[in-house]
Amino acid sequence: MNGVEDLPVTVVEKHAHAWSPRTARTRFREGLTGPTAGVAAGHTQVNLIAVPADWAYDMLLFCQRNPKPCPVLDVTDAGDIRTVLADGADLRTDLPRYRVWRDGELVAEPTDVRAHWRADLVSFLIGCSFTFEWALTDAGVPMRHVEQGRNVPMYVTDRPCRPAGRLHGPLVVSMRPVPPGRLSAAIRETSLLPAVHGGPVHCGDPTGLGIADLGRPDFGDPVTADADDIPVFWACGVTPQAAVLASRPPFAITHAPGQMFLTDARDEQYRVA
Repeated sequence: MNGVEDLPVTVVEKHAHAWSPRTARTRFREGLTGPTAGVAAGHTQVNLIAVPADWAYDMLLFCQRNPKPCPVLDVTDAGDIRTVLADGADLRTDLPRYRVWRDGELVAEPTDVRAHWRADLVSFLIGCSFTFEWALTDAGVPMRHVEQGRNVPMYVTDRPCRPAGRLHGPLVVSMRPVPPGRLSAAIRETSLLPAVHGGPVHCGDPTGLGIADLGRPDFGDPVTADADDIPVFWACGVTPQAAVLASRPPFAITHAPGQMFLTDARDEQYRVA
C-alpha cells in the first residue's frame, strides 16, 4: 500500500536542506507535503504513531521488545499535542502528511489531523533513518533516492517482530544501495546512531528477508542502483504501521511513510561515540 504520492520536499523546495526545523514545521502546517529526506540538515527526524491510551502499554512494550525498528525518543501524555523534542510544535498539524486508521484499515491520508484527534491518544515519536543519512553522506555513501528525487524504498519482510500484548506484525526495512567500497563505512556510521535504527539488519540478497522484487517496494519508491551496488537494509519506523495492519487496533494516527516530523534535536545528540 503506497498511498498518496507526493514529490520529495527537496525537489519542490530547492533550499529545504538549509531550513530550520521550525521553518520546516511551519511550511508543513501551511500544507506543504512530501518525503522529508534531506530537509533541515543536521536535525533529527522521527516517525509518529498515536494510539488510544488503553493500547499505549502494548505499544510501549512492542517498542521495548523491538528496539531496532522502534527506538522511542519521546512518549506524550494522553491527549497531549506537544513534545519536548520540538518547542511550540503541534503534532496534529506539523507533519507533511498523516495516515488515519480504523480497525486496521487506512481510512484517510490528510495533511492535518485536528478533526481526527482524540483526547485519549498517546503519541510515540520513534527515531528515523533519515537522521543518519547525513553521517552516510559525510562518509561518502551516496543517497540514491535523494539523487533521484524519490522517497526511500521500504519493504515488509518475512521476519516477525516480537509480539507484545495485542500487537504483532512483521519487520519493515528501508533499503539504500551502497557501493562495495563504502559498505564498511555505512555499517560503522549507522551503528553509532542506535536511537535512529543503528546498523543494518541485512546486506545483500533481498530474498534473505523474504523480499522478492526490489523494484516493487511496499512503501516509498523504487530506486535505480549502480551495477555493483549492494542493497543494504535498515530496520524502519514504518514497522508500527505494519503492526496496526496485522493487529487491527480500533484507532491510530501515524505519519505517511517517508513524511516525517522535524525535531529541534541535533543528530549528534544521538551519536554514541
